[in-house]
Amino acid sequence: MEMQQFGMSRRSWLKQTAAAALVAASPVPSAIAASGLTAKLFFTEAGTGENLMFLHGWTADSNDWIWQLPYFESKYRVIAVDLRGHGRSEVMPSGAYKPDDYVRDIESLITTHYPNQKFILVGHSMGGQIAARLAVKRPDLVKAVVSVDGSLGFSDKVGAAFADVTENLQSADPGMVAAALFKQVYDPATDPALQSWHARRAIGMEKIAVRESFGPLFVGPDQVGVGEASAEFCKRLALPFYHLCRNPTQADRMRPWFSNAKSKVDAWPHAGHWIMQDRKDDVNAAVASWIDAL
Repeated sequence: MEMQQFGMSRRSWLKQTAAAALVAASPVPSAIAASGLTAKLFFTEAGTGENLMFLHGWTADSNDWIWQLPYFESKYRVIAVDLRGHGRSEVMPSGAYKPDDYVRDIESLITTHYPNQKFILVGHSMGGQIAARLAVKRPDLVKAVVSVDGSLGFSDKVGAAFADVTENLQSADPGMVAAALFKQVYDPATDPALQSWHARRAIGMEKIAVRESFGPLFVGPDQVGVGEASAEFCKRLALPFYHLCRNPTQADRMRPWFSNAKSKVDAWPHAGHWIMQDRKDDVNAAVASWIDAL
C-alpha cells in the first residue's frame, strides 16, 4: 500500500500565488501500513531552524494557527497540517476517526517526509491529545509537546457532559452540535467574528469526521482525556510538556502529573478555548520562550 500526501511551501505559495505543489510520498513503512490505512494530508512548510509541527483541533484546520505561523516561521522550521477529514486533507470512511488513526497519519508524515528527525509538536484541543499520544508511542520522533487547551486532564464531571455531546453528535446534525458546544467555551471578550468562523466551518464540514472524532477522545476504554485515565496517561509523558488551559483548578490538578523538569502547566485567564487566537501575542511569546529554553 502506498500513501500520497500533499505538501505546500507557504513561502513558495506566496511567491507564486498559485496552487500548492503536489509532493508524492514514498511508500508507507510496513509497520505503519499494517496497522491501518493512512490519509492523504495537506500540509505546509516554511522557515528554518528547530522543527515545529502545528496540529489543529476538532472541526478546525491549520488556518487556526494563522496568528502563529508568521511569527514562528521567522524563528523555526514550521509544518502546519490539516488532519484527516479536516480542511484540505482526505476524508476517510466511517470508523477511521479514532485517536490512533490520527496519530498514525502524523507518524507516517514524519517518518516519510522527515526521516530521522524529531519535532516539537504544538497541538490545540484534539490536536494536543494527538500530539501527546504520538509522544508516548514514538518518543524517537518527538522532542517536546505544547498543548494549547489540549483534550487532556478534564474532570469526570466534564467527562459526563462530553458523553452527552457524543450521544447528540450521533442523533442530530453534528455541525450544529459542535457549534452549540463552542458557545460554552468562549471568553466574553472572544471576537464574534472568530465565533462565527468556528461555527460556520463546523457546520460545513464532512459530517462523518465531526460525528466520529470527538467521542473517542473522552469516552470508552481507550480514552485519555478524562479522569484517572488521563492522569495515568499524562504520567507516561517523560519528555518536556507545556500545557496551557483555561481553568485554574484543572491546571492545579494536572501539574503533578508531569515528571520532566522542563514541563509546566499554566492557567490562562481571559481567553476562550482558542487561547492562541484570543491572546495571540501572549501565547506566541510564552511558547517561543519555553521552546528556546529547552
